[in-house]
Amino acid sequence: MKSLYVRIYLTLVALLLAFAFGSAWLFQRHIEQERGNVELAAGERLNAMAGLLKLALPPATAPRAEQAAVFADWGQRLRMPLALEDVDGKRIATTQMFQRRADDPGAIIVSANLGDGRSLEMVRTVRPPTAQAGASGPIGAGGPNARPPRADEGPWTGPWLHRPVSPGAPAVSTLAIVLVLLFIGVAVGAYPVVRRLTRRLESLKRGVEQFGAGQLGHRVDDSGRDEVAALATSFNQAADRIETLLRSHQTLLANASHELRSPLARLKMAFAMLDEAAPAQRDKLAREIDINIAELDALVEEVLLASRLEAGSAVGETHAVELLALGAEEAARAEVAFEPESDSARVDGQERLLRRALRNLLDNARRYGGPEVELVLRPVAGGHELVVADRGPGVPAELRERIFEPFYRLPGHAEMAGGVGLGLSLVKQIAERHGGSVRCLPREGGGSRFVLFLPAAKP
Repeated sequence: MKSLYVRIYLTLVALLLAFAFGSAWLFQRHIEQERGNVELAAGERLNAMAGLLKLALPPATAPRAEQAAVFADWGQRLRMPLALEDVDGKRIATTQMFQRRADDPGAIIVSANLGDGRSLEMVRTVRPPTAQAGASGPIGAGGPNARPPRADEGPWTGPWLHRPVSPGAPAVSTLAIVLVLLFIGVAVGAYPVVRRLTRRLESLKRGVEQFGAGQLGHRVDDSGRDEVAALATSFNQAADRIETLLRSHQTLLANASHELRSPLARLKMAFAMLDEAAPAQRDKLAREIDINIAELDALVEEVLLASRLEAGSAVGETHAVELLALGAEEAARAEVAFEPESDSARVDGQERLLRRALRNLLDNARRYGGPEVELVLRPVAGGHELVVADRGPGVPAELRERIFEPFYRLPGHAEMAGGVGLGLSLVKQIAERHGGSVRCLPREGGGSRFVLFLPAAKP
């Protein structure tokens, strides 16, 4: 798990480093492009100014003093650092601004040909991208070996960098410092975030190990709204389900083993007495043996069915079941009155399980509710209800939920009354498996009403 957070952290740092280098490269290209644009614009302005001054200045053959006077007048009007040179490269006149800025170590002197051998110079303060440049090239290039154009070379189409400049790139240096600080800040800030994420994964791992070691009640911290919290919530839900199943199976096994002892003990006693019994007693003992074997068979069948339902195993195919026919058949078998309030009542389910649930309710009513038992089928909102009513002693209000627990029997009900307390538990499991429910209610005039609700079949 430690290697996981190291890999995540190193991946994040590598991405930040790549971002920093990429940003620096893009910024550098942008700076160079902007400088090129500035140089191009400056060259165009200088060429335009050179054309304007060529029209305003006296010809190259005029006296130098006359040229200097006119140039000085235009220099005051333009308020720019300009200088005028003759064919030999000697300065005829300069403006005061040119004299002040020409000695600046970072100054750049650009030149444009007037077309008659003279050249116009201007001081700029924009620094080139590198300290060393070629002697010739596109606008903005220049070097210590550059020279002014000769008169026979024609008009100059761009500025000429006359003076080498001192190296330096403060913008790039500032950007590098900012990127380094940003990289360090994000790298330091990302570590606790990544570590917190992996620490929660480590906690989840320890929780799974503790649960797998047998601590079924252990749960992990599922606070938060991220994917790790969702994973922890799913684990806790699965752990709850597994714990419930295991506890249920343990309880089922313990109760089943307890219930098996009584019929087995009676069988053991009957077989022991069978050899020494008189012929008249043998028939009675044989009937007792058959009853106990049937009870054992029913108990094993109910335990197996309850176990399969609890585990969610398939016990048959689902199809449309007609409750009207099912109720009529089971009512006739149990010899109870059947009162349907609907001509048709179809539900989606497994007929074997639904028949078992209804039969358990009817047998339970006949066993504890006396002979006056009736079955009612009625339509309700969203489905149908099968109501089994009796006139027995009823069920106390505080025990109407507990009677649906496995192996629970009401106080005072002897084992010889029949049943082991799994019948109503199976009814509840079958109802819930079909999306329904079962509940116990009092009956007017005495007795109980067991209401089995099942949702209607989908059209």
